[in-house]
Amino acid sequence: MNHKAVSIRPFIGAKNFEISRKFYQDLGFQEVILEHNLSYFKIEGIGFYLQDYYIKDWIDNSMIFMEVDSVERYYQELFALNLSSKYEDVRLIPIKTNDWGKECFLHDPSGILWHFGEFFNP
Repeated sequence: MNHKAVSIRPFIGAKNFEISRKFYQDLGFQEVILEHNLSYFKIEGIGFYLQDYYIKDWIDNSMIFMEVDSVERYYQELFALNLSSKYEDVRLIPIKTNDWGKECFLHDPSGILWHFGEFFNP
């Protein structure tokens, strides 16, 4: 194939669409409303679609990995947002070091697990 990929945009669901919209705005994503039940959230050239659709088994098995330039700084910024006190079921999990790099974790209000990671230089 001789195609040049431009982006990849996963679709994720929301148990409560309005709460999830506010959560991702608080994370710093810019919302582009596409339909009454579908929005595109973007930040620095990357993004995802949030839909007003919820199937527990699907959400409970959804994970998104977002590479960041500094996990330590990103974790501190997430911690400062105090999201777990603003949103029920949101949990921020401290940085873990792996053989490939470091990551921290954030569960969104619906249960989607976000991995924010930084790879070690080869």
